[in-house]
Amino acid sequence: MIEELLPSSVAYAEAFDDHSAVELFPEEEAVIARAVDKRRREFSTVRYCARQAMKSLGLPESPVLPGERGAPQWPDGVVGSMTHCLGYRAAALAWGRDIVTIGIDAEPDEPLPEGVLDAIALPSERSVHGRLLFSAKESVYKAWFPLARTFLDFSEAELSFGDGVFSARILVPGPVSGFSGRWLIRDGFVLTSIVVPVA
Repeated sequence: MIEELLPSSVAYAEAFDDHSAVELFPEEEAVIARAVDKRRREFSTVRYCARQAMKSLGLPESPVLPGERGAPQWPDGVVGSMTHCLGYRAAALAWGRDIVTIGIDAEPDEPLPEGVLDAIALPSERSVHGRLLFSAKESVYKAWFPLARTFLDFSEAELSFGDGVFSARILVPGPVSGFSGRWLIRDGFVLTSIVVPVA
């Protein structure tokens, strides 16, 4: 599904079931040494997806470790994003010579828990499907952080939506003033993506 939201210059892989026999690098194993089984499965499967995307780019497999604020650390010259929710994992990677930044997110197509919409929505956004808004703001943050290396609050990006597309206006100073993204709701999932090509 995620390929429908990505240009051909972006390599991707997705999984709808966890891969039980994913071999982790020792450095990755150390990250989840004390994790519960659910966390271990999602961590392992999304890294399986990342390795498949690496192969598509002609890269050797390598560890994908969480860095600052949990952002994945990619091989030199590569940009990318990962996402996981119940029943879905995906990774999207590209060469930095082609793509500036990537943000992808997946969420279950279900109502947000009570109070979450109030916490994430600006007044202009309150009529938007809650999970779509949440997912799109997650993609905005994932695309923003590698460029700015600073936190971006939900209230610091104002989003507007069209048919399968959205735009984000960044309300704080930074390296970019906004993003354009795409979205899809299908088979019980909400998927969003932001891919910024090199100018």
